Amino acid sequence: MQGMILAAGMGKRLKWLTRDNTKCMVNVNGVTLIDRMLHQLDACGLSRIVIVVGYEGQKLIDYIATLGIKTPITYVENPIYDRTNNIYSLALAKDWLLKEDTLLLESDLIFEDSVLAALLDDPRDTLALVDKYESWMDGTCVKLAADDSIEAFVPGKKFVFADIPQYYKTVNIYKFGRSFSENYYVPFLDAYSKALGDNEYYEQVLRVITMLDAPVIRAKRLTGQRWYEIDDIQDLDIASSIFAPRGEEKLASIEGRYGGYWRYPHMKDFCYLVNPYYPPQRLINEIKANFETLLTQYPSGMRVNSLLAAKNFGVREEHILVGNGAAELIKALMERTVGRVGFIRPTFEEYPNRFPAERSVVFNPFRNSPAYSADDVMEFFGRNPVETLVLINPDNPTGNYIPRADVLRLADWCAERKMRLVVDESFVDFADQDGSLLQDEVLEAHPGMMVVKSISKSYGVPGLRLGILASADTDLVASLKKDVAIWNINSFAEFYLQIAEKYKKDYEDGLGKFRKARADFMAALSALPHVRVYPSQANYVLVELLDGISARELTKQLLLGHDMLIKDLSAKIRLGGRQFVRIAVRSAEDNRELADALKCLLERGASTLRPGAGE
Repeated sequence: MQGMILAAGMGKRLKWLTRDNTKCMVNVNGVTLIDRMLHQLDACGLSRIVIVVGYEGQKLIDYIATLGIKTPITYVENPIYDRTNNIYSLALAKDWLLKEDTLLLESDLIFEDSVLAALLDDPRDTLALVDKYESWMDGTCVKLAADDSIEAFVPGKKFVFADIPQYYKTVNIYKFGRSFSENYYVPFLDAYSKALGDNEYYEQVLRVITMLDAPVIRAKRLTGQRWYEIDDIQDLDIASSIFAPRGEEKLASIEGRYGGYWRYPHMKDFCYLVNPYYPPQRLINEIKANFETLLTQYPSGMRVNSLLAAKNFGVREEHILVGNGAAELIKALMERTVGRVGFIRPTFEEYPNRFPAERSVVFNPFRNSPAYSADDVMEFFGRNPVETLVLINPDNPTGNYIPRADVLRLADWCAERKMRLVVDESFVDFADQDGSLLQDEVLEAHPGMMVVKSISKSYGVPGLRLGILASADTDLVASLKKDVAIWNINSFAEFYLQIAEKYKKDYEDGLGKFRKARADFMAALSALPHVRVYPSQANYVLVELLDGISARELTKQLLLGHDMLIKDLSAKIRLGGRQFVRIAVRSAEDNRELADALKCLLERGASTLRPGAGE
């Protein structure tokens, strides 16, 4: 068997990275695509490797000569690479296809060794490697029959989004048997090129062949093996994180994205915090039904969106402000805050990060336990007075919760001292008892109090970027409205606010399911060795790791071995080397999977989870 790589293209979408280099010479974590691919093929015991070159062809040939590849390499030149597509490159190498069985690859791929093994270990002589379609994929897809025969090739321009559940993406790695090339592919390639020209894709020839009565090419389905196609700088960034050579590099790369994890479809995110039981499918379908209108129409301005939020949360329009996520409102609020501000740490860092450290007064009650009460807060800030006090309730990352009556008592205490109180209740709906302060009578009784709520976290719609701030201090609310853009939320977020009230019963039902899932999850975590689980009223759990286990190492090994991401709190909680992680509560099924993965790691013993153990 021989290998064949199509490497003539210019890779224009990679911009400056291919200005002087061919696409396959782009680096992923310090190794070029062609270096990695050739060494993988070199280990397969092939008779030769045929490479079709074009753009910067001589530079590529000279570079490959330095790589120490033992398999003989033959080059075929495409001199008109800038006016043809890969069908022409393959046509130039067609005589080689007739010599023996061939592994055909495109040069812009990165994949783990098991991808090639899946193809080579399969006894069938002619196969198209495919993977279940995911949202990051682009290009030709196929529909398959139960026997792996290809029922249809679907080029990008024929893609039907409603058919996504049926689609598999071609990986652009094929195994062509010699007889298949001789009797089918090369004759059809010649005919197709004569009829339609050279600016086409070689997959189109396969599409024609699949129309024959007898299936002569079948699909080989991948089962979770990693691969990525690199067409632009975003692809390169994602591939760099997926194929990072060391656990620390991979973890740091993924953590540094701060979301967007839908690009990693196999990874379960136990780091970012959303409601796993809301929104209901009917609400999602209602947004889908209005997608075109929402996409093509401007949203309303601030006044209308404040009115919608007022309707949803039962407060007056002049008391509420809608933000592009709570983060926008936090930034605007902290920039307007004067004097000293009190923070309780560890906490959600968006507040202290938006305020000068020299005017911050920090209460750190976490010694033996993360729990603290309203009385603890009043005692500390009675001795260390501030002009504004920030309370996250339930707190993040500890899950500590102060009951509503005690928060109101704290608000009265602050009012007596002419101290403003900011209460972030982004997670309060998850508590076992009602703790929300979003009521006009409560706000009006405490005009020095501001209530912030992230809609993303409570209602499970982080992609909409919605948050609110409410206060009976109408002058402050009015001034904050001037600080944010008049169109600060988009039409999808506005429409959500318009329809959300219809789904209140679904929301309450979802919270009930969540509370049961949290209780079951905490019980499962508490049964694990080497951990201490702290009480939580939020949608996450604080877990202390015992017996020398490293939070960083556990986080890395969960990601590398189980494709699960949790929050390492080493930088946030510094208590004499004690180690903590925060774990989001997801669906009951996902929670069981994480508990099983943790059990697998923890039962191996603490020594396997000490710093550097997994490198």
